[in-house]
Amino acid sequence: KIGSTVKIAYYEKNHDKYFLEKVNLIDWLKQFSNVKEDSFIRGFLGRMLFSGEETLKMVNVLSGGEKVRCMLSKIMLEKGNVLLLDEPTDHLDIESITSLNEGLKRYNSAVIISTFDQEIIESVCNRLVEIRYDGSHSDKSISYSEYIEKFGLDEN
Repeated sequence: KIGSTVKIAYYEKNHDKYFLEKVNLIDWLKQFSNVKEDSFIRGFLGRMLFSGEETLKMVNVLSGGEKVRCMLSKIMLEKGNVLLLDEPTDHLDIESITSLNEGLKRYNSAVIISTFDQEIIESVCNRLVEIRYDGSHSDKSISYSEYIEKFGLDEN
């Protein structure tokens, strides 16, 4: 049951539906922000490595990595206190993955991540829920390396 003070910010693995319109990055991100001034949005995009003329790029022509950075911007503007992330490192380069890991380590609220990325699991997660094909699961407050050491890796 979700509590009344919970605000979920969700990163969908398939987020193509957000990028169908022919609008620029500034106008696209404004729709998710309480602050509508261009200077605020440009500053925010700059932190996500979009600068100068790139902020006027149309969202329907963005690369996979650019779309991920836009979706992460959207999530940050939503200011959720619970993050649901479905494969957040797909399409990101190593530098962006490292930045995401560092940001998630500093995030002081709940993060639920569905991923195959062992680096993000090891660096960010302190509790693992393994859901198996047969519907069974295990829930352990343990690091990934400790989990592998104690329980091994099921190849199925």
